[in-house]
Amino acid sequence: MDSEQHRRYQTSMLSTYYPETSFLDSLVMSDGTEQSQGSDILTRLHSGEVFIVNSRRRNGLILFKRYHAEFAGPGAAVGGDYDCDCQRALPIGNLSNQFLLTPESNEERQKAYLIRRQWIRLIKQITENPLPGQRVQKILDQFEQYFPPEIVALLPDVAFALLVGVLPQTVGIVRRLGSEMNSKFNY
Repeated sequence: MDSEQHRRYQTSMLSTYYPETSFLDSLVMSDGTEQSQGSDILTRLHSGEVFIVNSRRRNGLILFKRYHAEFAGPGAAVGGDYDCDCQRALPIGNLSNQFLLTPESNEERQKAYLIRRQWIRLIKQITENPLPGQRVQKILDQFEQYFPPEIVALLPDVAFALLVGVLPQTVGIVRRLGSEMNSKFNY
């Protein structure tokens, strides 16, 4: 019973400081469209099978966990026990029937796990920057190098916020002010 009360307390505290906690129920893109293909992918991720994000296309997957998000780029392993706690999946880029592939051998699976680890390390390097605005600018720059800017512009602020550990409002400010922000604000 104490754990139930503690969980409710945590939820109410989180909702007080971060009112958009229900975003996982309905993830809406910046252009107003709701993301539905992610639920099909989420079903596949929860099946227990391991998949590989197709490395022959410019695509990726943002995996929303309870308190953070992870990016799995081309060639990365997803699913299995590793992503059983995934609450939402946001596919990015060139989406097709061949978005998630099944590894054909143990070697292919191991290579995919190594690639997933590389994507995690990239995000970790970005989050090590103590300045939130610079973390946001760096993740936006990384995504814009890989994906067309019009696709990156459609991604919700909360996705980037959970990737690099900042508030969604910080992402919004950086997106509006861009590189001007670093010269204006030194926080």
